Amino acid sequence: MHRWGPRLDWEHLQNWVPGFLGVAAAVLLVVVAANSPTQSNSKLADLPPSQSAALPTNGQTGTNPTPSQPAAPQTSAIREDAAKAPAAPTTAAVVTTGEAAKPVPMHHPMVEAQAVAAPAAVQGSSKPDKEPPKAAAATDAANPPGDVIAGRQVFKKCQACHSLEPGKVILGPSLAGIVGRKSGAEPGFSYSPALKQAALTWDAATLDAYLMDPQKIVPGNRMPFPGLKTDHDRKDVIVFLAAPVAPAGAPTAAKADAPSTSTAAAPQAGSGSAAAYLTDAKYTLRTGIAEGKMVFLGVGGSIDGKANPVLTAAEGQIVQLTLINGEGTEHDIVFPDQAAKSPRVNGKGASTTIVFRATKSGDFIYFCSVPGHQLAGMQGQFLVTPMVAPQTLVEADISREPTDLPPPIGKRDPQTVRLDLFTVEQEGRLAEATTFGYWTFNGKVPGPFVRVRVGDTVDVHLKNSADSNMIHSVDFHAATGPGGGAAALQVDPGGEKSMTFKALIPGLYVYHCATPMVAEHIANGMYGMILVEPEAGLPPVDHEFYVMQGEIYTEAAFGQHGSQEFSVEKLLNERPEYFVFNGSVGAISKLHPLHAKVGETVRLFFGVGGPNFTSSFHVIGEIFDKVYNLGGLTNPPLEGIQTVTVAPGGAVITEFKLHVPGNYTIVDHALARMERGLAGLLIVEGAPNPDIYNGTVMPGMGH
Repeated sequence: MHRWGPRLDWEHLQNWVPGFLGVAAAVLLVVVAANSPTQSNSKLADLPPSQSAALPTNGQTGTNPTPSQPAAPQTSAIREDAAKAPAAPTTAAVVTTGEAAKPVPMHHPMVEAQAVAAPAAVQGSSKPDKEPPKAAAATDAANPPGDVIAGRQVFKKCQACHSLEPGKVILGPSLAGIVGRKSGAEPGFSYSPALKQAALTWDAATLDAYLMDPQKIVPGNRMPFPGLKTDHDRKDVIVFLAAPVAPAGAPTAAKADAPSTSTAAAPQAGSGSAAAYLTDAKYTLRTGIAEGKMVFLGVGGSIDGKANPVLTAAEGQIVQLTLINGEGTEHDIVFPDQAAKSPRVNGKGASTTIVFRATKSGDFIYFCSVPGHQLAGMQGQFLVTPMVAPQTLVEADISREPTDLPPPIGKRDPQTVRLDLFTVEQEGRLAEATTFGYWTFNGKVPGPFVRVRVGDTVDVHLKNSADSNMIHSVDFHAATGPGGGAAALQVDPGGEKSMTFKALIPGLYVYHCATPMVAEHIANGMYGMILVEPEAGLPPVDHEFYVMQGEIYTEAAFGQHGSQEFSVEKLLNERPEYFVFNGSVGAISKLHPLHAKVGETVRLFFGVGGPNFTSSFHVIGEIFDKVYNLGGLTNPPLEGIQTVTVAPGGAVITEFKLHVPGNYTIVDHALARMERGLAGLLIVEGAPNPDIYNGTVMPGMGH
């Protein structure tokens, strides 16, 4: 246990005296302020209002850990190699802001991503021109019962249509500051007449009733969401929406222009460039006077208003701490056992942010190193608990095997073909030690390969799992009619609908969910293909394979372990973290590679679910003998094609004969996408053919 309180020898008395004088001066200032007619009588009246720790980021601004227990490790936390990295040798990465930032767009603190860039150079601090602006205030219903963290998860059901950035319209109005607002009052959004005339105030009770049954409370409103049916979901999301907002950025923010593939590591002081890191525990402290002592005051979360609060972390976690100067006296903060020290902040409102790794477990202290300030009261406890071994991650394989498709139909008369689709939302393997919340047709990505004959009537039965959070539907590019069927197949959780369409034109077609936001449903895995064979069928081949390409947009960077969250912002900016064949990294290379033999002919049914990126489909070391371009089967195929372009929502049929044994890599020839997971493997067995290929294959060579 670390000893509390210094010895009163001559060395410490030298520090104590100026600290005592500083306290006396500060107390005098408080007394003067208390007697001023323009000030409150509170002892802390002259302190700036609470504000969130705002290291400018596109990263998550989470709540502070509870002082009585360590900060729980995030599931999408630091990579294993980063967790083992040594601590910064002398000091922590620091951001200092001396001037109050200009007003910037606001984001809800629980929605932003966790990955941020840590500025490595220290910027000087100076007095601000004015105090930082107050955070948006909640209204009478700002403190409804509920769990903010759980509410964040519930809000995922809303984020396809609603932003938490003020004024930002997606498909619905911004929900920033919704609690206490009048209905139909968000500027810049075109409301339905029903909602304009509703004259509601969105307090907690009204929101609860509306979220339970939107059409019952406001008949005729245009919101497609069926409602939240459980009390706890509604309460949690309401308290989440009522939580105060935090600045989304500040002058020293360092956002990458493109998704980073580098490993997260502990920030190193003095580096010439920004280092990527993930924060596990975030705290904000403000300097001030309490009970006649100089103290650090907690800001936000469970430490709000507490003097010298207990700060906690788990061993190996990265801690981000923002220090705000609350009364004008020079201060800093030091974590001596973690080799972390901030620069000093001068002037009321000036701030600095440090980032460091909790390198060892134990009961430690933090304090202000300005002479006399520690003895005057500026000292607190920093408790670091041993890191608990991570639980084994169970990874459900959601990737569809490329051989999972029905046999050719061949020549037969038209008939009615029943198609049963079941929409399921489930956690599944995205990559090694990484999972993602997929939305699927029949539990796999892509959805089932549907095979019919031209002239067939397709009898579609779409059932949405009762456990689903979202409405789902299906749009068949092979169907002629409103929405490709989606206009008749919008199915609530637990519901079922059906419709029929006639397959009029032979070809290979994509189908996908078409419920707003359509791109989100597709990006989460809701796509597949339907083949409409010509009257005589297709020529026979030895093997047929089913492969689709898609993108996945996660909050955390590519390669982070744990359960990953979907990022609407990255989707809208077309910045995927993952490119995948058949739903996951390694789906058709490590898990389900394609197999064939020399002398055999293979047929690849290839499509792009997308939703955003065109593929340059290519098999390295092969030439396509036949290409049914754009998936069409009414024209003769192209011959001798190296690479074929397939747009999102498009398809192609390729055929080729195998002459040489070996491993053939399947790629999108925008080859940087291989580094984000987009690679497949065709393994060909058989005798060598030196007349066609005569050379020694070296392991690890080639693509």
